[in-house]
Amino acid sequence: MSTIRCLRTYRLPDRPSLIWLEIETDDGLVGLGETFRGAVSVDACLHGELAPWLIGRDARHMEGISRHLLTPYVGYNSSGVEVRAASAVDIALWDLAGQRQGVPIYQALGGGARPSVPVYNTCAGYSFNTGGQRRDIQAGDESAGPYDDQVAFMRDAGALARSLLDEGYKAMKIWPFDIYAPASNGQLIGLADLDKGLEPFRQIREAVGNKIEVMCELHSLFGGHSALRICQALEEFNVFWVEDPLCKMDDPAGLADLRRRTRVPICGSETLGGLRPFRDLLAQDALDVVMLDLAWCGGFTEGRKIAALAQAYNRPLAPHDCTGPVTLMAGLHMALHAPTAIYQEVVRATLATWYRDILTELPVIERGMALPPTKAGLGARLKEDFKQQPGIIVRESR
Repeated sequence: MSTIRCLRTYRLPDRPSLIWLEIETDDGLVGLGETFRGAVSVDACLHGELAPWLIGRDARHMEGISRHLLTPYVGYNSSGVEVRAASAVDIALWDLAGQRQGVPIYQALGGGARPSVPVYNTCAGYSFNTGGQRRDIQAGDESAGPYDDQVAFMRDAGALARSLLDEGYKAMKIWPFDIYAPASNGQLIGLADLDKGLEPFRQIREAVGNKIEVMCELHSLFGGHSALRICQALEEFNVFWVEDPLCKMDDPAGLADLRRRTRVPICGSETLGGLRPFRDLLAQDALDVVMLDLAWCGGFTEGRKIAALAQAYNRPLAPHDCTGPVTLMAGLHMALHAPTAIYQEVVRATLATWYRDILTELPVIERGMALPPTKAGLGARLKEDFKQQPGIIVRESR
């Protein structure tokens, strides 16, 4: 037996979107999980709803626990609070599974499909939305440091591309159109704003040609007409994908229609929870690239089924991270294991700064490739000084 005896959560006032979870078992092991957004609500769900059922359960039964926690009642759809809480639990249970077997999670899942994983840099700077508010770059914003890549792509995307290439990155993701969505709730983009949004892509191609792949993120901010206009305008820059182009990414008909009318590949979606939305999108030929976030979709138990769907439909897979370090470690394990995985997302600014303050280990990146974690389970623990810092909010259920 490996009986669950304690759930412990950690939250930081200055990062109100993030919550970390430790699950202790009676064999002396501690599994680590994480999720993002609505951390106070997730905390309440974990301790008020899930802990009374989980404590005393056998931690080895990840499939049965997942099926119970993702039960299809009100609230248990897409990436709601209940699904995010269940995702944190599942990641921690798979961490425990790897530790019990003495192997990294990707090996516990069935082994690696590749010796290392290409990464791309999401140009989010040091804090895109972990402080509780979304960051959009305006005229008066200044760079917070050498890796404030969100400012960089809005000021001189060509210089940013050269910087990334110098560090070995071969792909980057930017979102210069986001600032034009609020004026019309994403329903209209005029030619002047369209042209300004295209300027970073021009700068990149003028500076480095085709030496770097470029992804465009639209953050589910646009309606069908404006998304189509942006996608068609991006065709000349040979973007690798356009991510989350529509305001509702659980719309197979709308996405399939968009995909038929543009030559840019469509990627989605980090925002979806559970297996069924991905099944519906793939069945209607609505996606070129499958993106999932293990801290939002249900963890490894649900994520490996989504990866199997991507394989069945011959679609590449790309795990998401622009949130927290545990999610990044989990995504890397999935990218190592999943047969059609092509990229792991990283943010070089957070890798170089506050991610290091939280975990004992982070992915090792060499020449644009993430190397496999070598330690059992996730391969990382919460640092003791992180857990004991002033102001941290710790809660236990036993």
